[in-house]
Amino acid sequence: MEEQTKDAMAAASAEASGQIHSLLNTEEVDTLKQLQLLILGRLQDSNAVLSHFNDYSEHSFTAVSSEFLRNTRLLKSMKTDLDYIFRKIRSMKTRISAQYPDAFNDISDVDINDERPDLEERT
Repeated sequence: MEEQTKDAMAAASAEASGQIHSLLNTEEVDTLKQLQLLILGRLQDSNAVLSHFNDYSEHSFTAVSSEFLRNTRLLKSMKTDLDYIFRKIRSMKTRISAQYPDAFNDISDVDINDERPDLEERT
């Protein structure tokens, strides 16, 4: 009985695969295989280009990041120095105006607006 079941399953399987095979056109299957291989080749080329670009980007970032960090430190140092200089100028101006009140009379009448942008202001 078990052998008859196996034979019946094999016959049904062969019949089903034969019907499916008769539905498929071998030229269309070959065309699909060729298209899939073409797409695979293009995807592999794209993958290689993207991998190369990622390697280049990583190398460029490594080279530029240390320079960027150095320049950022330099700018912060320059800002600190300029703040110190402007504080000193203000204090000197205050002392001079206290010692020589007539020295800044002409300037005090004019309304001077500081139009420099505030670089520390977060927008």
